[in-house]
Amino acid sequence: MKKVIVLVLLSFGMFAFSQNKNARVSMEVDGICGMCKERIEKAAIRTKGVKSAVWSIDTHELKLIFDERKTNVTTISECLAAVGHDTKEIKATEEQYNSVHECCKYRDEEVVKDHEGENKKQ
Repeated sequence: MKKVIVLVLLSFGMFAFSQNKNARVSMEVDGICGMCKERIEKAAIRTKGVKSAVWSIDTHELKLIFDERKTNVTTISECLAAVGHDTKEIKATEEQYNSVHECCKYRDEEVVKDHEGENKKQ
């Protein structure tokens, strides 16, 4: 009986240590400008367990390094939605979306066209 208990305890111990401390994930996050980049990266990095967050304005890809023991992609997506940015997993509510600056309204086609014009000039 003692051997069974020891095996069960070892199994739980191995499961606890099997989660990756430096998990790497890329996810799509909607945004449009440098202000969005700052807001997205700040919201991600403030999530407990996130070690690195870099978002690309051109590709809308957020590259993350995080500790799987402390957080997961859903929690990070919820934090991004809370500051007004959509992910494939979680969409920001209208109230959350309306909290972003007027030039960051990525759902508005007029604003998107304005930013496309800025990108062509550069």
